[in-house]
Order: sequence, then structure tokens, then C-alpha cells
Amino acid sequence: MAETELTQVEADRLLGMEKIRADDLTRDYPDLGGVLIVPMISIDRTENFLLDVRRGRIDLGKVTNQNRARVVVILARLDLGGPPHRNPDDTEVPCPHLHLYREGYGDKWAYSVPAAQFADLTDLWRTFQDFMNFCNVTQRPNIVRGLFA
Repeated sequence: MAETELTQVEADRLLGMEKIRADDLTRDYPDLGGVLIVPMISIDRTENFLLDVRRGRIDLGKVTNQNRARVVVILARLDLGGPPHRNPDDTEVPCPHLHLYREGYGDKWAYSVPAAQFADLTDLWRTFQDFMNFCNVTQRPNIVRGLFA
């Protein structure tokens, strides 16, 4: 199995693993067209993760929140304000949608966003907080909320 491929059990374990910030740096939540990549680690310090936020250049509501393991493996990606997604079985999922790692497919499957875990998808800052909860980030990185967050 390639380094970028995980079993479903391993992917689920990594997503559910408690994550903490890897450093105490203060970062700014990205403005339009901006990108934020924050290093995270497992609480037992055996795994490294990245928490990403990407903002659209024109559309204020176009945002991607992403949690990666082993640098390149996308465990979870929340897409807001973008186009619908077509799954490998040809079903279409409207945006917003949540991509979750699926063995043999990587992040190619999208699902409806679970309303119980994401309170208000129109509030980007709250959605980012909810995404960190979803990814089990228990010690938050130091991120300053911007004017457009």
C-alpha cells in the first residue's frame, strides 16, 4: 500500500485522534484569496497533521477547511460556496459538502454536511471552530479572527 493510501480503519483512527497545536505561533485567519496552513500533532506526538483554510479570491463565502495527515492524505475537507460535487457512483452532492477519506478513493467522495455538528455554515469563523471539533482538535492553534471571517 502506498504512503498516500490508508486502510479505512487507519483513516478513521487518524481523523478521530486527538490533535493539538504543534507550536504557539499566532496566525491570521486568511483574507480573500488567502491560505492558512497550521501544523498540528497528535497528543501522544506520534502523528503529524496539517489544518488548512483556503479562501476564494472573489466570493466571500467560498472557503475550504481541510485536515490532512502525513502531509498529503486528506482526512476531511469541508467545501463552502463552491460547485456541486459528483461522486464516483455518479451521484451529485450540492455545496456545501464534506469530503471524507474513503479507502481506495481518497477524498473523492462527498457527503451532506452533518447539521448536528455544524451549527451555522454562513458564519465562517463558527464553521471553522466546528470543523476543528469535527477533526478532534482539542488544543486550538492561535488564530486571530480577521475582518472577513
